Amino acid sequence: MNTLKEKATLFHQLHVKGNPLVLVNVWDAGSAQTIQSAGATAIATGSWSVAATYGEQDGEALPFHLVLANLARITTSVNLPVTIDIEGGYGRFASDVKANVLQIIEQGAVGINIEDQLPTGDGLYDVEEQCLRLSAAREGAKQAGVPLFINARTDLFLQDAPEQHNEALLEEALTRSKAYAEAGASGLFVPGLQDQQWIQELCERSPLPINIMVTSAEPSPRQLAALGVARVSYGPYPYLQAMEHLKELGRSILAKK
Repeated sequence: MNTLKEKATLFHQLHVKGNPLVLVNVWDAGSAQTIQSAGATAIATGSWSVAATYGEQDGEALPFHLVLANLARITTSVNLPVTIDIEGGYGRFASDVKANVLQIIEQGAVGINIEDQLPTGDGLYDVEEQCLRLSAAREGAKQAGVPLFINARTDLFLQDAPEQHNEALLEEALTRSKAYAEAGASGLFVPGLQDQQWIQELCERSPLPINIMVTSAEPSPRQLAALGVARVSYGPYPYLQAMEHLKELGRSILAKK
């Protein structure tokens, strides 16, 4: 697999409804190599984990040049397709998103996550503006000659606690899914959605393959596959568990002084 185009094509093919691509999110070259050696078919970063590695907060606080440098180290250290979480695209305007996508592809990524949450973290871009941003990302990919997998993340279900989710949110997610598909998105990422009935309905009605983030024991990847999910990811949880293990290891070593 020698070209980005080949890797991008493979990455698209790995998204199968009912037989989901499982992504254990990484944060640097070392973690990427570890997950590759564990048998992964693709590598995905998580913005929260990458920022934490540098001692920064999530929310585009990590300078973009460091995001690119970290990505370059990852893509040159593994031979699998790599997708990167670029939060909101590191730019308010469509022109910014396009320019940043071109740089990301130049550093070897074949997929992105791009969210519709406003930079302030309070509320979402309206559908029309987010579609302009997604279209710009697709234009950048076409310019680069790479069929980039654009995983359009909607933060609808992160705005409220799970017990406050309702049918109106599901319908809004479907509205965004249809609009995002027309704008050039390849998949829909719905972090925060946990209700299995709504996940299944979204999978059945969405024109885009659905990505669910695992945050608890249920639904499991096997259950999500049965619901029609095409991609399962783990966000910051691999990093958090690794750091917790490191803390316990440190405590046990230091206790023996």
